[in-house]
Amino acid sequence: MSASPGTATAREDQGFWHGRAGLVVPGIVAAFSTYLLVGVLTMEVPEGTDFPGPRFFPTILIVAGYLIALLLTVHYLRHPEPPEETGDRPHRTFTDWQAVAWCVGGFLVFAVTIEILGWILAAGLLFWCVARGIGSLRPLFDISLALLFSSLVYLAFSQGLGLNLPSGFLGGF
Repeated sequence: MSASPGTATAREDQGFWHGRAGLVVPGIVAAFSTYLLVGVLTMEVPEGTDFPGPRFFPTILIVAGYLIALLLTVHYLRHPEPPEETGDRPHRTFTDWQAVAWCVGGFLVFAVTIEILGWILAAGLLFWCVARGIGSLRPLFDISLALLFSSLVYLAFSQGLGLNLPSGFLGGF
């Protein structure tokens, strides 16, 4: 594969940061992981707390976050991704307000109804709203999947971690 004349010099003239805009993402992930790390280190945990304790899950997220940030950084340093040539076509730049409305509205309904509906139904409704917002056209499948996952999360938190999520009217408030 031969490069056209002047291609190498054009890339060199654009500087180190050309094609490495993706480094913003690992920076955000590392910053969030650092925020979690400070929270875990300053957390007051009572003596005699059983394993896994309140620091366990955040520590997993911290390690995973730093690992992902490191891998993404290495990727973008080794393989810069310059912008694609678009020719005469302009880029589409718009906000899909309908998708934003479904997602934000779903979260607001979730926040308002979680005590009444309980975690399983409220989280299922939130999942369905987000799926609808991002363009899914299979409402029956989406709500079935939403209820399955919200039930699994409820079981994991209540039975696995011993934390109480609101059960709503299904559990007698």
